[in-house]
Formats: sequence, structure tokens, C-alpha cells
Amino acid sequence: MSAFWWGVFGTTIGSGVTLLGQWIKHCWETSKAEEFDNRRKAMLRSLLDKPGSTGWRKMATLSGVIGASREETARLLIEIEARGSETGNDSWAYLKDKPLPDHD
Repeated sequence: MSAFWWGVFGTTIGSGVTLLGQWIKHCWETSKAEEFDNRRKAMLRSLLDKPGSTGWRKMATLSGVIGASREETARLLIEIEARGSETGNDSWAYLKDKPLPDHD
């Protein structure tokens, strides 16, 4: 086999190993982020499920408890099917408990 073909073969193998390594790294980092998000969602559910409350919780409380920014907290709340209040007081509740009113 000529040196050219050995070079092509080596480059191909090296590229494949690099891509495989990057893919494994991405999967590992993604799984850690998902686990972290799941823990945060569990805390949010616990706060929204608190018995005896009106169902509404302030965003400052929610984001403070889970240690996330307002934007990150809002993303997680939407993922667990919560919604923001229409009154502008920056409160959130489960959509099932506080459905959106019908507007014509």
C-alpha cells in the first residue's frame, strides 16, 4: 500500500475517533444537565403542590429555591405545565389548577 493510502486511512480513523469522543462527551454532559433539570422540576412541583395555598407562587420564590435565573425557572415551569398570572404580579401556578380564561 502506498504512503498516500496509509495517510488517507490514518486521517479517516483519526477523524472517526475524534467524532466518537465528542459524541460521547456531549451525551455525558447532556445527561448531567437533564438530571439537574429533573431535580429542579421536582422542587418546583413540590412548591406548586403545597397544600392549603392559593396555587399561585411568586417567581422570586420559585427561582430562589431552585437557584436559577428567572428565564431558566420560567422554562422549567412551562415544561411542567405551569403558567404565569395574567395580573402582572409575576406569579405562577399549574395550568390544570388555574386554566387560562376564555377570551373572545
